[in-house]
Amino acid sequence: MAENKTGPTDASVDDFLAAATPARRRDDGLRLAEILREVTGVEPVVWGPSMVGYGSYRYVSPANPRTHGDWPKVAFSPRKAALSIYGLKDLSEGAALLPSLGTFTEGAGCVYVKKLEDVDLEVLKRLIAIAWSRPDA
Repeated sequence: MAENKTGPTDASVDDFLAAATPARRRDDGLRLAEILREVTGVEPVVWGPSMVGYGSYRYVSPANPRTHGDWPKVAFSPRKAALSIYGLKDLSEGAALLPSLGTFTEGAGCVYVKKLEDVDLEVLKRLIAIAWSRPDA
């Protein structure tokens, strides 16, 4: 059975976010961390080397049921090119609301936001709340 290799770590979220570059990404990452903490009500955890995650759920891959593990309900990474936000479009309710978010692009499992000012923060909060409502698989 294949377990996910990315998991929660003991790394400091504050240190991880303080090291993000460029400065805009660091500032947006700190603001996004506040928003996620406000909506979820939990403290973040660094997952793997590059993600800040909130909560977790047990998943089983629909493509390969032998692949399973724990994954954050919602997470983000302050990458140089953009904020990568995970979990926002995984549930049908979030996918339906996503077009109202503002300016973003999509990857297979995430939403890329260049600047938080490019998105509607109230829609973002609703998307986070939807992702947070995810049950275990």
